[in-house]
Amino acid sequence: MSSAGAPRTAILADDERLLREQLKARLSEAWPDLKIVGEARDGNEALGLADELRPDVVFLDIRMPGLTGIEAAREILSLPDWHGEVVFVTAYDEYAVTAFEQGALDYLLKPVEPERLAQTVRRLQTRLAAHPAPSERPQDDAALDALMAGLSKLQLKLNARSPVVQPLRWIQHTAGSSTRLIDVKDVLFFRSDEKYTRVQTRDQEGFIRTPIRELLPQLDSQQFWQIHRSTIVNLSAIAAITRDEAGRQRVHIQGHPEVLEVSRSFAHLFRAS
Repeated sequence: MSSAGAPRTAILADDERLLREQLKARLSEAWPDLKIVGEARDGNEALGLADELRPDVVFLDIRMPGLTGIEAAREILSLPDWHGEVVFVTAYDEYAVTAFEQGALDYLLKPVEPERLAQTVRRLQTRLAAHPAPSERPQDDAALDALMAGLSKLQLKLNARSPVVQPLRWIQHTAGSSTRLIDVKDVLFFRSDEKYTRVQTRDQEGFIRTPIRELLPQLDSQQFWQIHRSTIVNLSAIAAITRDEAGRQRVHIQGHPEVLEVSRSFAHLFRAS
C-alpha cells in the first residue's frame, strides 16, 4: 500500500492485452497520478502480484483463465494486512451490478467509457482517503464474511451461464492400463495441485486432469462445497470443524486421517450466524 503522500498504485488483470492497454490509457487520463505497478494475464498472476506488490487498487476482469476475477478477488481480499480496493472490469452487466451491490466493490463495463471511469476514480479516491493507517484498522470479520458470501453467490451465477442438466454422477479415472469409475456420492473430497485433481474416497484415491474450477459447476452444490482454492469437500463426509492456534478453520473427515484447510475466503461458510 502507498504511504502517505506517495502516488496511488494499481495492477490490471485481463487476459486480453489490448484491453489492458485500453484501460491503462483511460486511467492515465482519468487518474494521472496513479502508478500501474503490474499487469496480469489471469487470476493466478493477479493474486501473486497483489500479494507481492500490495497495490491500492486491483482492476480484475471477471472472466480469465486459471482463477476467475471473482475467485481472485476472494483471495486478494483475504490477504493479511491488505486494505486496498477491488474493481471488476466486465462485459457482463448482470454480474457487474450484483458485484457492485455488495457495497465494497466497484465495476466497469467493457468497453470502458471515460465518463464512467472518471466516476469510479472519484469513488476510489474518496474511499482510499478515508482508509485509516494499517495499524489502526480493526479486523472486521463480519463485514469480510458478508463480502465473501456475496462473491461466492456471484461465482455461482457465473457458473450458471453453462448450466448442468444433471450433477455429475461418476468420476472416470485411469489407473495404470485400466479405467475405473468412482461414484461421486462416495467421494470424500477433491484436492488439486498444478497438474492433477485427487479424488479421495474411503477406500481408494484416483487422479483426474479436471481442475477444481471446472469440476465445481458439475457437482451438486447442495452436497459439495469449495473450502479452498484447491479443495472441494463432500458435506456428508465432514466429522467436525475445528480451529488451530492461529484461528484457522480445519475440516476433519469421517473415517479418514487427512485434515483439510479452510481458506480465509471461504471461512464464512462455517461461521455461526
